[in-house]
Formats: sequence, structure tokens, C-alpha cells
Amino acid sequence: MTSDTGTRDVLAIMELLLTAEIFNRNEDLGINDLHPRCREFFSAGSSGSLEVKRPLIVSEGAIKKVLGSPDAVCQAVRQNPFVGYDEFGQRLSLPSLDAAAGWFLKKGGDKRVGENPVLAYFFEGKDGIAVRHQDVRAKNPRFEDTKEYMEAKVSRLIAGSEELREARDLIIISAPDEVEFSLAKLVCTPRQEEIIRKIGVALEHRDYLKAHGIYEFGRLLFVGPPGTGKTSLALAMSRALHMPVLEVRLAMVTSQYLGETSKNIDRIFDLAKKLAPCILFIDEFDFVAKTRVSDDHGAMKRAVNMLLKNIDQISFVKNGVLLIGATNHPRILDEAAWRRFDEVVEFPLPDQAMRQAILEKVAATIDCDCDFADLAARTEGFSGSDLRMMMKEAVMSALMEDRHRIDPADIEQGLIRVEERNIIRGIGY
Repeated sequence: MTSDTGTRDVLAIMELLLTAEIFNRNEDLGINDLHPRCREFFSAGSSGSLEVKRPLIVSEGAIKKVLGSPDAVCQAVRQNPFVGYDEFGQRLSLPSLDAAAGWFLKKGGDKRVGENPVLAYFFEGKDGIAVRHQDVRAKNPRFEDTKEYMEAKVSRLIAGSEELREARDLIIISAPDEVEFSLAKLVCTPRQEEIIRKIGVALEHRDYLKAHGIYEFGRLLFVGPPGTGKTSLALAMSRALHMPVLEVRLAMVTSQYLGETSKNIDRIFDLAKKLAPCILFIDEFDFVAKTRVSDDHGAMKRAVNMLLKNIDQISFVKNGVLLIGATNHPRILDEAAWRRFDEVVEFPLPDQAMRQAILEKVAATIDCDCDFADLAARTEGFSGSDLRMMMKEAVMSALMEDRHRIDPADIEQGLIRVEERNIIRGIGY
């Protein structure tokens, strides 16, 4: 074990000891004040609960199991005069909190203070420490955004309800932390940016809107060609707004027993209300229009009418459910479907400036030798998805030759692959 590694391990243990001591002394601190690494160590939230049982305890057994620290590190921590040790329970503690805190800073713990809300709570206002608990807490990943919290919440909801269990099987539920897309990675139109801001303001002021009876808000219809970012933005909004997203594909909801389809739709909306605040994302919304026009089956028509009725009754302000429908074929949606939505947001094919911005974002972490402005000019008619695929193919072209730097020839290969794909897509067999 090197000296640097030993110091780092000792600091990690001291962070846990300080966190436990400060947290145990201050009842107003909660699970979102614990840094994720501390949540893991103390098993906070392991049952999906927001409550944290006090006292938090640091034992040598947990240190070795969770951190993998060797005996020598534990002994080094115990040798500090401000660290207490209970031989019977093999537990460490800090009888002298101020002395331990001073030592922690001298040994380079200031970076951890800037990441750990519990430590920031203690050190805020102390001489020479420029840290605000509120700022550090705002940057700390929220426990409610985690997969563990969402799975526990869903499990509790469906435990006693066969109907909700069936609804759960028909949708894809993603916690905000599971979503790979973020607004920072997307290139949005001004209209799309406006709607994101508007939803954020409405979420913050839901009580005000409810008090004034302003309920017609939060049912959005995303329209545009395939690959223009409709699904990506819906998922990115989950991360930005700290709301889980429930993805529904209407074709999947259609039961082989058609009489169940109406019930399935009811159950999905019921589950969404119980998981609120959340995003209910209905992809391929044109399935509604196709069914209303072409399907002669009475049960299916009743199911579609049930969907429209549920949309009528859902409200972001009342229920906390942000409804997003997405379609590639807005022309075939009839008036009955259109008027259910409060806002229609267009997702056009990107213009040259947007294409350049998309390319630059996609290639931000890639060693790439190419003229993005020229490439944007040459990719007229490409969707955002086409551009990402082109860059992926360029990366693979370089890797096939054992290179990590992308050159113009690789870009050409990517361009060719996307054009070939689009030609094949246009062929009618």
C-alpha cells in the first residue's frame, strides 16, 4: 500500500466518521444530505424509505466490507487521539468532533467537504471555509431519483393490487438517475427550450396554479419526423425535472383479449397518478388515429375512447402527471385527439446551425479531425439520429484500424453508411 493510497483511505474513513457524528447530532439533516457513497456505507435508503435510522454507526467490519480497506488503514485511523474505539462492537467514533474536523481539513479533506452536504452543514461559516450547505446539497444526487427508491415505491404500490401489477408489466419505468439523456447533451429549438422552462416553473408553482383553478396545463404533443429527438427530450426532461418517466407504447397495451385493453389503459393512468410527480410518455400516438379510422372492432374503438377520456381527466397541476404524446404522423390525428393536448411542440429536421451544434456535442469527447461547419452543410436532410449514427460509424471505422483519432476518411465512411441506410429504408419490398 503506497503512502498516497493510505492517506486517501484514511480520509475516506474519517469522512464517514465525521458524517456519522454530525448527522447523529442534527435531526434536521436527512437522506438527501448524505452523499451517495455515505448512503451506500450506512445502507441508508436500502428499503426504499426516505427515513434514516439514527444513530449512524461506523464499524471496522463495514469498513473492510464496503471500502475494502485493509487492517493497517483501520489501525492508522484508531491511532488518532480524537478517534474513540469500542473493542466489544469494533466501532469507531469521534468523541472530539472539532479536533477531528481540524485534522480532516489539514490532511486535504476540503474537496470532500465541497461534495458532502453533511460536512458542508458543519463547516459553513467557519473561518477560512468557503462553503454553503444549501449549494452543496443542491448538487448532491437526490435519493428520490435513484432506481432503488423507484423500485421500492413501485413494489409497495403494486403489492396489494393485481390491477396495478398488470399495469406495471405494460410500461417501462425509469428513475431519473437511470436516464442516459440529459438536456446538456441535446440541441433544442427555442420553442422546445421554452416548454422545458414552462414545465419547470409550473412544477415549482403547482400549489399556486391549483389555488387559482388553472388546470389546463401539462399535456404535450411532440410531433416531427423519426430521429428528431422526441423520445430523447422526454427522457432528458425526467432528469432535469427529477421525475420518473413511464414509457407506454400503445401497440403493446393492446391485449390479445381485446376486452382487457380498456382496463389496461385505466390501470396505466391509475399507476401514473400514484407514482406522481412523474412523466407519462406515450410513444406512437398515431396508433390512436389509425385505430379510430381503420379498426372495425368495437372493443378496440372503446379502448381508444377510454384512452382519450383518461387524457381528458389527467392534469399536471391536479395529479402531478406530465403527459407527453409523440407522433411521427400528425396529419392522421383527428380533431378529437388534437384537442386533448394543451401544447403542440414541433421537432423539425435540424437546420445547418443545429446540425453543426449536434455534431460538436456528439464529438465533444472524441479526438476528431474534421470541419464541423462543412460537414453540417453536407448533411442536409439528416436527422439528429442520423448525425449520431454517422459519428458512431466514423468511430468504428477508426477502431477497425486500431486508431482512436477520427480523420476525414472515417467521417466519409459514416456518411456513406447513413445514406445507404436511408436508401434501404425508402425501398418498398
